[in-house]
Amino acid sequence: MTGPDAGLSAGPSKPLLSVLKGESLSLPPMWLMRQAGRYLPEYRALRAQKGGFLELVYDSPAAAEVTLQPLRRFGFDGAILFSDILIVPYAMGQNLWFETGEGPRLAPILGETDLSALKPDLSRYEAVYETVRRVKAALDPSVTFLGFAGSPWTISTYMVAGQGSKDQGAARRLAYQDPERFGAIIDAIIESTVTYLSGQIDAGVEAVQLFDSWAGSLAPLQFNRWVIEPNRRIVEKLKSLHPGVPIIGFPKGAGAKLADYAAGTGVDAIGVDETIDPHWANRVLPEGLPVQGNLDPLALIAGGRAVEESVDNIRAAFARRPHILNLGHGILPDTPIAHVEALIAYVRQGKGS
Repeated sequence: MTGPDAGLSAGPSKPLLSVLKGESLSLPPMWLMRQAGRYLPEYRALRAQKGGFLELVYDSPAAAEVTLQPLRRFGFDGAILFSDILIVPYAMGQNLWFETGEGPRLAPILGETDLSALKPDLSRYEAVYETVRRVKAALDPSVTFLGFAGSPWTISTYMVAGQGSKDQGAARRLAYQDPERFGAIIDAIIESTVTYLSGQIDAGVEAVQLFDSWAGSLAPLQFNRWVIEPNRRIVEKLKSLHPGVPIIGFPKGAGAKLADYAAGTGVDAIGVDETIDPHWANRVLPEGLPVQGNLDPLALIAGGRAVEESVDNIRAAFARRPHILNLGHGILPDTPIAHVEALIAYVRQGKGS
């Protein structure tokens, strides 16, 4: 873009993909993080039928169905692949399972266990690629198909500790105490992630998102080393393999480091979480860089004026910038479906501009 009004238009065949490539639209395209998930009764029914989360991910017809469910119900502009960020360490050879009511578990690599003890099995990606192919064949041509992976820092926190934690303390300690060993873990994640995302692209996704859900837990120097640099390497490798495929970076909790992340990683678009003032983000981010976000998931639960005021503020902030309307993090299980419908109607009727 060469100026604030450059590219302002409406009606491209794939609105979301157009925005990711730098076009500003009069109405922002929409999708919601975790839109295929626990707030939908049709998802809960299918998961109960399959017996568990991992079983659902690895049943390609069922995972494709889950990916498509929110499209049928809401008509979003983007479909996000139904899978899990921990498929990467699973393919790297780490044992993965899900504890009912507690979430994912991995056999931790914190103690004496070394990466060399893991036996990678890239065939564990194949079911995900089959899901992509099935969804691609069923998608409306106007919908942009998004793949994703977890970023190396976030993945490493699970690999080291074996589960999620409030402060990612185990990985942070290892990164300080033995940066060489921790760096080897990050390097291995980078390579496996590039393979995984490249496979998703080959199977049919049109853009990918890198989720760094725990980026906010790191001090500035550690952030540069374990968030910016690994994501930069992934972006560089993917662009050499798939030039023209947009990459969205989502460093949740980056705060004041958001602009450094955008400049340092080379992502094509950046996700903004709900804690960030969108007007500030618009000022500090590179001119013309597409942004995604940043409605508070709790505002969506509240609905009504809470949503409308937030949407008005977000759209005002990003009025002259390519913008995808999304949440600042994943949709919550107790979100009323009627509130999602009202959000879509409010935006698409040209309100909130």
